[in-house]
Amino acid sequence: MRTFPLALVFAALAACSVPPVPDVTYFRLPPPTALPHVHAPLSSLPIEVETFRGEGIYAEQALIYATTPQAEALRAYHYQLWSDPPSRALQARLTDMLRRSGIAPLVTDRLPASTPALRVHGRIVRFERVPRDSGFVAIAALEIRVDQDQGEPLIERTYSTQVPAADASIGATVAALAAAIDQDFARFYTDLSALGSGHAD
Repeated sequence: MRTFPLALVFAALAACSVPPVPDVTYFRLPPPTALPHVHAPLSSLPIEVETFRGEGIYAEQALIYATTPQAEALRAYHYQLWSDPPSRALQARLTDMLRRSGIAPLVTDRLPASTPALRVHGRIVRFERVPRDSGFVAIAALEIRVDQDQGEPLIERTYSTQVPAADASIGATVAALAAAIDQDFARFYTDLSALGSGHAD
């Protein structure tokens, strides 16, 4: 009976072994940048922030990246995911930021449809990491609409911001995406504040 050295057997087994699957890493956005605080509510109506819409690839939980600086093609990371879907995370973030600002007596993510309120609807237009010659940038673009009692929109605008990532790591991109989102929300807050109580009562 022919025998083989154990070293050859182990080498053959190693060559056929499947490489280990990378660990899945879940990322959450860092705490938001505070909005300017008002001493008295600018609206007597409550504000309801609805779940943001994410269409196509933006409805997924994976972090998204562009393959070229022009971002003609997008891909999803397999092992880098958001701890919460962006549609929910952005709703919670904006709700918290508006609530802390004191802009309204009540800011919530859920109200009965019959309750008079300012209702904020958001759609994720872009939320991705893009390569550039100098490194990576995070791009966040949001379409936000505010209406009252099913009337004409009081605000309907797209807010878009690009923030360079500090380095090539995914963590740096997450921080840059948070900064871009907060800048979008800050501009929206300025528009919302400009409505004044005269439009919201």
